Amino acid sequence: MKIAIINGPNLNLLGKREESIYGSQTFEEYLVTLKAQFPDHEISYFQSNIEGELVTAIQEVGSNSDGAILNAGAYTHTSIAMADAISGIQKPVVEVHISNVFAREDFRHVSYITPVCKGSIAGFGLDSYRLALLSLIS
Repeated sequence: MKIAIINGPNLNLLGKREESIYGSQTFEEYLVTLKAQFPDHEISYFQSNIEGELVTAIQEVGSNSDGAILNAGAYTHTSIAMADAISGIQKPVVEVHISNVFAREDFRHVSYITPVCKGSIAGFGLDSYRLALLSLIS
């Protein structure tokens, strides 16, 4: 399977940002491990801090991938455009969060993308991505 991983704003700072919440590993370091665990699957990666670029990446999943893992970061709580993009493609998208968003600030409890995703995985650190990948390939 071809799986796209799409990360939103500030996830380029993993390994440097709030290590007590997000850990000390960069996503690029983690991605090497993830690809090694799933050698029979093609995993692509895209990160942007710009909402429109993320919308375009989601739309491209519709023609270039079998599904996607999406960590929309703060756009989870604000982006109707991203929700519409997910609704507009015919491929499964799994929402991922590194931290348990429900154990954090109240505004993080609202997700515009959850209703249009196959499922949501949160709170397992970077392992949330592995769990999402397992859900897509099974």
